[in-house]
Amino acid sequence: MKIKEIFERDLSQNVKTHLMLRDLLPEIDRAVKIIHKKIKLGGKLLFCGNGGSAADAQHLAAEYLVRLRPKVNRKPLPALSLAQDISTLTACGNDYDFSDIFLRPFQALANKNDILIGITTSGNSLNILKVLKYARSKKISTMGFLGGTGGKCKNFCDIKLMVPSDTTARIQECHIFLAHFILQSAEDLLIK
Repeated sequence: MKIKEIFERDLSQNVKTHLMLRDLLPEIDRAVKIIHKKIKLGGKLLFCGNGGSAADAQHLAAEYLVRLRPKVNRKPLPALSLAQDISTLTACGNDYDFSDIFLRPFQALANKNDILIGITTSGNSLNILKVLKYARSKKISTMGFLGGTGGKCKNFCDIKLMVPSDTTARIQECHIFLAHFILQSAEDLLIK
């Protein structure tokens, strides 16, 4: 495939435009409001993802713990990645199962006012599906940054942010774009 064809087919701006055309704005608004509400009630954001999405989970947690924008100095906001250390991940994978790597820390750390945010380009990652199901059973709010049609995970997300693409890189780019927009909008409400 030629470079021009790839750009015309996969240019992330085109996918971002399609996001807005798929009526995602109400879900974005709901995401901003629930983050604002839950943090005001003493909750925290708990992110999880695999591979590049694990890196995004850590990145987004750091944005709230430290600083999202260079000119906005505020108190740290509570956020954690459930994929934050190799010792916990490998111990859980070895002693239990890889599908439990997010479930175990979530069970230890989650409270009723928290929000579980799963990031999965397929929407079918078993370890994310398992923790989403558990969160739902405990009535803890769930949000999914998903790809394509959302996979099985969409059925366990209160808020579904689905990127209409089957190209992993484009989905990940849009997840970060959406997450930054949502976190910044919620931050604006929290620092008023």
